[in-house]
Amino acid sequence: MRTLKIQFVDFWYGFDPNNNFITNALNRDHKIVVTDTPDYLFFSVFGYSHLKYNCVKIMFVGENIVPDFNLCDYAMGFDYLTFGDRYMRLPLFLTCFNFKDLLQDKKWGAEKLLNRKFCSIVVSNINLSNSIRERFFRLLSEYKQVDSGGRQWNNVGGPVQDKQEFISNYKFNIAFENSAVRGYTTEKIMDAMTANTLPIYWGNPWIGKDFNERSFINVNAFSSLEEAVQRIVELDTNDEQYLNIMKEPWVEDLSIFNWENKLKVFLTNIIEKPLTEARYLVDDGIQKLHKQNMKTLAFANEKLKIPRLIAMYKLLKGKN
Repeated sequence: MRTLKIQFVDFWYGFDPNNNFITNALNRDHKIVVTDTPDYLFFSVFGYSHLKYNCVKIMFVGENIVPDFNLCDYAMGFDYLTFGDRYMRLPLFLTCFNFKDLLQDKKWGAEKLLNRKFCSIVVSNINLSNSIRERFFRLLSEYKQVDSGGRQWNNVGGPVQDKQEFISNYKFNIAFENSAVRGYTTEKIMDAMTANTLPIYWGNPWIGKDFNERSFINVNAFSSLEEAVQRIVELDTNDEQYLNIMKEPWVEDLSIFNWENKLKVFLTNIIEKPLTEARYLVDDGIQKLHKQNMKTLAFANEKLKIPRLIAMYKLLKGKN
């Protein structure tokens, strides 16, 4: 069994370098050693430590930015890109613990589905979010109270401890992304689905590539927020229409559940190459200058930036 020397840097607060979706894929056929002198570096978007390493670099993007292939040899992210063997689309929601729950049959009966409160929302951070989420929350609240269980706009007596349990008590859940970027689908719509509540979604214009658009309310598809609210009111007052939507499967293309095998193939292709052949980045020309400039910018006043990065990690840890 081959030993792989790897390291993880610049991931989100709480990321476990010894137990995660990447090590799970590699552990099947390799002995993993996490070390500060790696042959393969996995990094994300919450810092610049990756610039200090000179090895095969593999980026994982869990946010709404495009991988910088001038700084990484390979990448995984939300975007639909074709770049030889250097890229795999791996949206963050696939790696969530409850993703496979979407395969389960919808066993809730009509009475249980209908005899619930109206609508929920759980939002903890709005600093980096599009203002449309709050505008929609206020607009829908003019029809009926929308119970807000997060730190923002809370009207249920304080932040809830269990998001899934909380939103399962409602017919609808507002599941808005922080931005509308093609391919950028996070865990928000999936959390609503696994709680068996009807998602009211805004965000990825290509959301239908990930989930069955007949199984949720896609605010992107309406000409205005007011029109979307009218549709929700119609479903709230028409039990038959509501139940018909709730019968729809969340996912139509079941091949999406094969992502772990696809990840293994992607990573195996990298590590089976000789190290020199696995590297696409070079230390010459303008690419070298670009990396040097990035280091200069990233590490200027580094001591001042560290507290801000830690604060960002903690903020994004519960960023619904």
